[in-house]
Amino acid sequence: MIDNHDLDEAIEQLDSILDMARWAVSRFIEADLYFGHGTDNPWDEAVTLIFHSLQLPQNMVEVTGDGLFSAKLTKQEKKVVVESIQKRVQTRLPLPYITNQAWFNGMPFYVDERVLIPRSPFAEMIESRFQPYFDGMPNRILDMCTGGGCIAIALAHAFESASIDAVDISADALEVADFNIQEYQMSDRVFPIQSDLFDALQGQIYDLIVTNPPYVDAEDMADLPDEFQHEPELALASGEDGLDIVEQILKSATQQLSDNGWCFVEVGNSQVHMEQRFPGLAVEWVELQQGGQGIFAVSAAALKQYFIA
Repeated sequence: MIDNHDLDEAIEQLDSILDMARWAVSRFIEADLYFGHGTDNPWDEAVTLIFHSLQLPQNMVEVTGDGLFSAKLTKQEKKVVVESIQKRVQTRLPLPYITNQAWFNGMPFYVDERVLIPRSPFAEMIESRFQPYFDGMPNRILDMCTGGGCIAIALAHAFESASIDAVDISADALEVADFNIQEYQMSDRVFPIQSDLFDALQGQIYDLIVTNPPYVDAEDMADLPDEFQHEPELALASGEDGLDIVEQILKSATQQLSDNGWCFVEVGNSQVHMEQRFPGLAVEWVELQQGGQGIFAVSAAALKQYFIA
């Protein structure tokens, strides 16, 4: 906790952006905050939050150099900064919910507590256009469990002739997705659809299905840091082994993938349960070069052989 005396002292005695950043780092470490929603260390977290509070572009240091950190702040600016730092410490609200901005695939997106904060390693796969698994230009793509629409919009950038259905069960999440779709002027190719998995998609055929569904198992849900408690549980939890929704998606995908289609699924730490849940299913685990794990690729043919043959 940061009491009023500490806040008043910081406003009175700290002068520069660097002073504020150092003070924030100390407070973050003291409070044992969790970092993993856009940053992975207290320094980057502090700088991002301070720049946001001062309405400075996040790339300002790249443009002006480190000398920017010596810039002195007015008393009102210091008040705004320390109040933001206090909010991060006392509420444990993840940074992107405070700034209402998260980055995915090199693009900024609006986020709030109606959606998960994007952090999927799918960004690397989208950059490579899912090669070597999928080779070609898909006509139709499904982003199942789209949340704020980040993956769907990134897919539209990568595959410029494809149409993308951005599907989620949550009407609240789809409001955020639609906002981002409008911001990127993608409403002619990215379509937010409310559906309980495939219920509203009967008869639709896709060349690619990309999904980052809820996959946190019961044990991990109980151990999540406080920051995760601000994210919608509906988008995290998925049964004892984390694979209840994944199984529903894979079974339905047998009917909704084109003959040469592929399904790409993120299961995170629930990767350890896959063999027990789906013994003999021919999935290929993706080797990610930029960090992350737990994404597998499975072809339409393999799914049909497993679930139908």
